[in-house]
Amino acid sequence: MPDPTAGGRRARNKQEKLERIVAAASALFAEHGVDDVTTQQIADAADIGTGTLFLYARTKGELLLLVQNAHYAEALDAGRAAAASARDTVGAVLALVRPVVACNREQVENGRTYLREMVFGDRTEPHHAAALEIVGQTEAELVSVIAADGTTPHDDAVQLARAVSAVTFIAMASSASPDVDEVMAAIEAQVRVLLR
Repeated sequence: MPDPTAGGRRARNKQEKLERIVAAASALFAEHGVDDVTTQQIADAADIGTGTLFLYARTKGELLLLVQNAHYAEALDAGRAAAASARDTVGAVLALVRPVVACNREQVENGRTYLREMVFGDRTEPHHAAALEIVGQTEAELVSVIAADGTTPHDDAVQLARAVSAVTFIAMASSASPDVDEVMAAIEAQVRVLLR
């Protein structure tokens, strides 16, 4: 007779391995940068075989997406909260994107690699889809913030949100500076023109 707890145990084991992989990759990427870490180092730190590691992510880029997606989702949540208390539209937009920029600057090369993986990565890969979902959620929040004053039509708010998203993405991808304020200054200058 089949063990009715086997599915639960299997799911728990899989989740525990995933958590070990994320913890190991996160620590190694933060300490050394994604380019200087091997999949063997991650597998060793997670106490699994490399074959098992590749069941969860096929490349280091996918591993970075897996690790960073949770951080970016948390940054977006922090941005939502900060935007709610801003005094004007520009302030709300900047408050929304600042935690995302801060997340991206924690380890600059990892942040830039994360952005590159979002643009050029395998779109069929689930971690890539999750990263794009975070971008979509960010743009939806930007639409809400921009349209909140009641003077900007929804369709215009959608286009403005896409422009702000692009400005933010380019500022993060093009800057090698770890200084959040420096990147935010570049974003703010363009956002003020867009939302005049």
